Amino acid sequence: MTEALVGFAAVFAFALLRIPLAVAMGLVGVVGLGLLRGWPPTMANAAQVVYDTGFAYTLSVVPLFILMGNFVARAGLAHELFRAAYTFIGHLRGGLAHATVLACAGFGAICGSSIATAATMAKVAYPPMKKLGYADHLSTGVIAAGGTLGIMIPPSTILVIYGIVTETNIGKLFAAGVLPGLFTALLLMGVVAWIAWRDPTAAPPGERSSWPERWLALRGIWGVIVLVIVVLGGIYGGVFTATEGAGIGAAGAFFFALARRALTWRVLYEILIESARTTAMLFTILIAAMLFSSFVNFTTMPGDLKDYILHLGLSPLMVVGAMMVIYVLLGTIMEELSMVLLTIPVFFPIVTGLGFDPVWFGVLIVLVVQIGLISPPVGMNLFVLNSLLKGVSLSQIFRGVWLFVAALCVALLVVLEFQPLALWLPSLMR
Repeated sequence: MTEALVGFAAVFAFALLRIPLAVAMGLVGVVGLGLLRGWPPTMANAAQVVYDTGFAYTLSVVPLFILMGNFVARAGLAHELFRAAYTFIGHLRGGLAHATVLACAGFGAICGSSIATAATMAKVAYPPMKKLGYADHLSTGVIAAGGTLGIMIPPSTILVIYGIVTETNIGKLFAAGVLPGLFTALLLMGVVAWIAWRDPTAAPPGERSSWPERWLALRGIWGVIVLVIVVLGGIYGGVFTATEGAGIGAAGAFFFALARRALTWRVLYEILIESARTTAMLFTILIAAMLFSSFVNFTTMPGDLKDYILHLGLSPLMVVGAMMVIYVLLGTIMEELSMVLLTIPVFFPIVTGLGFDPVWFGVLIVLVVQIGLISPPVGMNLFVLNSLLKGVSLSQIFRGVWLFVAALCVALLVVLEFQPLALWLPSLMR
């Protein structure tokens, strides 16, 4: 266990020196395992991890869902989603902010990335909110928080990676994210309603749309509905696997973008390059985490820590609750995916040893990642908005996000205490 603790300390030390966590985890994992096990088997293990990760069939779901999201974003569906939501509730006080949350949820159902959802909605939702006179702290706060729905409402990149690393059924993980994702969206809308009630000038109402305008707006989102039904419905119904669903979704998004005349050779090239770049980043972090995981698992730390916790006499739920507190604190200082991959080798055996469902724990992991994405000082969504919205200061963005962080913490507590919220839909799957 001492060797593993030294390894974790080394990773954090590298992080403080601003060395990328992928480099830190990979370096510590290889060197640590080499010192304990010997260099020839360590080098062989490292080569095998790289090969197995790069050629794993199940991991092909990652680039395919990324590709699907990029095609959909270029097809302009985010604008259609926002417009459809606005026509129904834009006339309410705070209606544009409510529409932003709904559009984020809809876009998340075909994207799978929080950062991509936040970046897209910043371009789509912020200009009309600014034009109508919304306070910047509310506009940026709701976009940043709504963007986190991209990784809870399936398909979700985080859930896919969690499922692969822990060998948990990805289809069940997707099903588990639906109800918590919708519940989280309602909580975010509740925060918007609270802010609009406390300060009506921060969220003025928009114009009321006629019913013909509403039906016309709904016609613009048929592509989203079709993709969600085909991809997620096929996965939930057992018609095809998550990987096959991702392939069908990517192909469907391509033809949809083509039908909307959103694709040129140059745009197609940019989509492929962006998808490859994002995939390479994720695989680099994943390979590094697997190398570090090999080192941690070779030590006695996971087993020793599990035995120690079991001897403390704490209730199992208290143990998981303590893990969530650790995750939330780590999320304020670390990049979220690296944080999850760094800690899964230690926490996952404890959770399963306590008898908890790994699907439920996966949903909790996504919730703490959501909190980390909008928690100052290093929440990634906050810096994405800061880079895209030149007229808004980082302090304004920080100010506007705290109530939404509190809402996500409430969602975490509810799922922690009420497991059926995450497990009911997976229990219906064949």
